[in-house]
Amino acid sequence: MINNLGRINELAKKQREEGLTNAERVEQQVLREDYLRAIRGQVLDTFSGITVLDPLGNDVTPDKLRKEKETDL
Repeated sequence: MINNLGRINELAKKQREEGLTNAERVEQQVLREDYLRAIRGQVLDTFSGITVLDPLGNDVTPDKLRKEKETDL
């Protein structure tokens, strides 16, 4: 997904300099949505691996996160 970042940047530069055609605007929107979906997925994957501990070392991971971890297994 990150390989589309170059094309996203190309379209953004073209938009600033000369404007985009309708087809390019649609392509830009699709690429941006794909990119954001990939980033959100990476963040969710990172958070699903987190265990929260209090200063005494007790597991205080929120129930919502704990349930999410169990579904990933």
